[in-house]
Amino acid sequence: MAESDGAVDGRVARGNETRRLVLRRTVDIASVEGLEALSIGRIATELKLSKSGVFALFGSKEELQLATVRAASLVYEEKVVRPALATPPGVARLWDLCETWLEYSRARVFPGGCFFYGVLAEYDAREGAVHDALARAQRSWVALVERCAQEAREAGELHRDTDVAQLAFELIALMEMANAHSVMHDESGGYRRARVGIAARLASAVTEQGLAPKPA
Repeated sequence: MAESDGAVDGRVARGNETRRLVLRRTVDIASVEGLEALSIGRIATELKLSKSGVFALFGSKEELQLATVRAASLVYEEKVVRPALATPPGVARLWDLCETWLEYSRARVFPGGCFFYGVLAEYDAREGAVHDALARAQRSWVALVERCAQEAREAGELHRDTDVAQLAFELIALMEMANAHSVMHDESGGYRRARVGIAARLASAVTEQGLAPKPA
């Protein structure tokens, strides 16, 4: 007798819920201990799941790592990117993008601070699918910051000779330093320093048409 559609749908729903449960745990582990700390056996034990069941969902440690990167990317999109893109293009959007990133790190959306800051360092000199997925995520983030700077320049809010790639590099460096300092020393003073630095850097490039941000 063929399985009913309801039985199949129920099994799929349970599998999807288990997958979400696993990935909620793996993104937290990886943000603190790195992607190499992940294993199907460990996750099954911690979450009291069958190892065969977790294996059926992911198939290998590498796929578990890749799924974790994808899950972290969705959280990053929700917490950092979408809120900032709700602001109209210009210097205000660029500032808000930096603000949402700093808040994402400060609020410990991931317990280890920025998920990608840690795991990029773990995989920067390696080869393989995980390295490539992380490299794509980093390029996408840098490209977004550059695009927001480019929009501000095209709107006349940044000087026409502004090097948007250089500006994006400096802004990201300030954000990442705040994250690293906060995680290492368990204090938040670096976020204010980053905001001061970001505001000063934008003020040096803004035109009279733009409005230089002021850190809180």
